[in-house]
Amino acid sequence: MQLVDKCFSKVKDDCLNYISSQETESEKFRNKNKLIKSFLIPQCIWIAKKANKKKTLIIGVAGGQGTGKTTISTIITLILKKYFKFNVLNISIDDFYKSRKKRSILSKRIHPLLKTRGVPGTHDIEMINLFFKSLKRQKFKKTNLPKFQKSIDDRLPKSKWQNINIKPEVIIFEGWCVGAKPQSSYLLKEPINSLEKNEDKNLIWRKYFNDMLKKKYKNTFSMIDHIIFMKAPSFRMVLKWRMIQEKKLKNKSNYKKKIMSNSQVKRFVMFYQRITTQMIKDLTKSASIVMLLNNHHEIKKIFFKK
Repeated sequence: MQLVDKCFSKVKDDCLNYISSQETESEKFRNKNKLIKSFLIPQCIWIAKKANKKKTLIIGVAGGQGTGKTTISTIITLILKKYFKFNVLNISIDDFYKSRKKRSILSKRIHPLLKTRGVPGTHDIEMINLFFKSLKRQKFKKTNLPKFQKSIDDRLPKSKWQNINIKPEVIIFEGWCVGAKPQSSYLLKEPINSLEKNEDKNLIWRKYFNDMLKKKYKNTFSMIDHIIFMKAPSFRMVLKWRMIQEKKLKNKSNYKKKIMSNSQVKRFVMFYQRITTQMIKDLTKSASIVMLLNNHHEIKKIFFKK
């Protein structure tokens, strides 16, 4: 408890400043001190005990859309840097989406739904593998982190990528499908929403991203040392939170004409529904840390499993 108190006094102001930057007039964080002190600092202490200065530790942060992965990952990164003095790299699987051009080619070759970013197969998985391997290599060499801009739905040119000049001791790797596992083939047969029912009648899209999880993504996720899972109370809340997230983006983005309406968000989230609901079942059991979220978007409990 003494360590938690010391850490809290050191990082409190920086954490609260960041949280404030993420708020809007209509959407405020509740119980901010409790979020930091009772839930996030204990996770950072746990991570610090797992970390080894000689070997890069990869921590995955997973959860449905709008659960707050980016916010939580940023605060964890801040605490690990400020108090524990680790060199931390905070990255998102979203930055590894294939370019719009490549997804367009994929949609013509495999299935039209693959033009929309989201499901496994729309990330450049080979690039993620090479990136992780380069960072884990004992003799570290400078590398670059790609950047994807959602408002234009495309990867930015290499001149805009982030330069990684120092080997990170901890990587926080956040993303909605991080750690996802494939479903049994028989589960794919029954559509779970109107998108699957009307636009994937022959199961080509579902089978494709499920095969991607079974083969290529499995190897990538095996490089992750531990996973933190943010468990939403239901998929209905994931949809609600994703709509709130879009409204926040509208207030901050310079590309307002690209912001999705509620009906567009509803359709977009259908792309994620099958894997998200399966992750709620799987990662609740297998993740190293599980954060249970309530309907008010707050962490109500946390479980350390490994």
